[in-house]
Amino acid sequence: MTEQLNRPVRVLVAKVGLDGHDRGAKVIATALRDAGMEVIYTGLRQTPDMVVNAALQEDVDAIGISILSGAHMTIFPKVIQLMKEKGLDDVLLTGGGIIPEDDMQQLNALGVGKLFAPGATTQEIAGYITDWVKTHRSF
Repeated sequence: MTEQLNRPVRVLVAKVGLDGHDRGAKVIATALRDAGMEVIYTGLRQTPDMVVNAALQEDVDAIGISILSGAHMTIFPKVIQLMKEKGLDDVLLTGGGIIPEDDMQQLNALGVGKLFAPGATTQEIAGYITDWVKTHRSF
């Protein structure tokens, strides 16, 4: 998927908060690697500050947050706020997990990209990230 770009897409995959279930995040990280992306997986129990600082240090094109804990309406707005404060306006914030459709729409209105519910295919996720990066980033 990334062969039309000058370098691989760089994605940071994160688990924020106390949610200790990371199997899905690891599956996504592996699928994105298999799609030709460079993936940085932060591990469990990250704070929004830790995620945004890692994204800045790693010069990523996208941040993907996996969340199953129900804290999405706190975590995503905090991450997007920190991204704006640190000048990461051209970095995609996406993610997935157990997020009700109404909440997804509210988060999208705040600037969060597409959010994926259980059952989304890894090809759909990789395709979305690649297409977004091709459209919004120049390298």
